[in-house]
Amino acid sequence: MSRIARKFDSLKSENRAAFIPFIMGGDPAFDASLRLLKGLPAAGADLIEIGVAFTDPMADGPAIQAAGLRALGAGQTLARTLDMVARFRQGDDVTPIILMGYFNPVHAFGVDEFLKTAKAAGVDGLIVVDLPPEEDEMLCLPARAAGLDFIRLATPTTDDARLRAVLNTSSGFVYYVSVAGVTGGQSGGRGDVDRAVTRIKQASGLPVAVGFGIKTVDQAMATAQFADAVVVGSALVERLAQRIAGRGLEASPAEADSAVDGVLAFARTLSAAVRSAR
Repeated sequence: MSRIARKFDSLKSENRAAFIPFIMGGDPAFDASLRLLKGLPAAGADLIEIGVAFTDPMADGPAIQAAGLRALGAGQTLARTLDMVARFRQGDDVTPIILMGYFNPVHAFGVDEFLKTAKAAGVDGLIVVDLPPEEDEMLCLPARAAGLDFIRLATPTTDDARLRAVLNTSSGFVYYVSVAGVTGGQSGGRGDVDRAVTRIKQASGLPVAVGFGIKTVDQAMATAQFADAVVVGSALVERLAQRIAGRGLEASPAEADSAVDGVLAFARTLSAAVRSAR
């Protein structure tokens, strides 16, 4: 059983949703990002999504786009993101790690080499937003064969026929995008999202995580009442950006540490809200 499956089995027995924070690998710089990653489990993260910085992030809103640019400016690469995971695994062999990004960096790395390196580093799952089911042979099927979960996105515009195609080779969990747009937008209405989660769970038999528009403690708590997992990304990334005041690489070590501490404190607040929702 994969780390992701074990985690959701454990949470089901506890009758609570998972808290899944998203951070951009390498933002604002490698050392600070690694410290943030290592601190998230103690701050209440049940699973962690790490963004792979890319120059053309079509599904990302302004906050995550800016985080990716900061990371790229600091020298972050896919190889360095995999190194972050490997270093994280030296102290944590339990928390599932999901990489989220786009196919171009994987293609440049080489699919076979990427999958071998990702598995060895301790990656558990992949979310690749620009590879539809029609292109499963490019990464999804090889990833599944290598023992990595391939997590698909469903959206408010995904009809029944498309949902069947989306779910056909999905594993781990399904990520429901609660907005018809980019990350960080306004989330859908509670009733609409609740019905969508129920529909996807019935069709897939997999846990359903909800994200892309959850920014506040109240939103996280409300979503945790019916979803299997709550994903918060833009709000954490924005908190980090505010703390370094756009200084990026120019931020001093003390400023970077303060920024990381602020994000971890907010993560603890979000996690507590998710845990208390049921």
